[in-house]
Amino acid sequence: MITKVQVIFYSMYGHVYQMAEAIAAGASEVPDTEVGLFQVAELVPDTVLERSGAKQTRTAFAHIPVATIENLASADAILFGTPTRYGVMAAQMKNFLDQTGGLWMKGALIGKVGSVFGSTATQHGGQETTITSFQTVLFHHGMIVVGVPYSEQRLMNMDEITGGTPYGATTIAKGDGSRRPTENELAIARFQGRHVAGIAAALKRGYS
Repeated sequence: MITKVQVIFYSMYGHVYQMAEAIAAGASEVPDTEVGLFQVAELVPDTVLERSGAKQTRTAFAHIPVATIENLASADAILFGTPTRYGVMAAQMKNFLDQTGGLWMKGALIGKVGSVFGSTATQHGGQETTITSFQTVLFHHGMIVVGVPYSEQRLMNMDEITGGTPYGATTIAKGDGSRRPTENELAIARFQGRHVAGIAAALKRGYS
């Protein structure tokens, strides 16, 4: 019995992409799990991306296929990754979610496991508000929302500046985007992927 996990992200400078890769790697550790990695479509014009320096950094994940609404219903679990924009999810991700009305009408995501991870520029830049407000969408779809329990001891790390919340894995990019996800942050992301995939697998066994 295969458990299907989708990791869907938006990333401008590659931080959330790196977290998404770690999430996917963690999910892949669960036996009989099929993991798909997808990005949501970009809305920012190329000229703006070039001016902001994002055009070049996005080439690192240009090979990742673009997520489609129709494919969501085939997943047993979906993990969404987004950078923070003023304490809420990025417009690109919101645009994607706003197209899921047809799935909502059919109840197509009810009972599926949902989880969120993210990135901010600063330590207190809205990591938790971004994730918890994102989770509201998942609740409306009837999804089973999963975070990161404190059995993941890296959440308690006080020896370094680090992201990581009980609501979902996070990283800190710094204002100029120069800080990359640390091993502590990536390890929490791997835990989240593994944790979500394990719950989805258990639920699927129980339903069958």
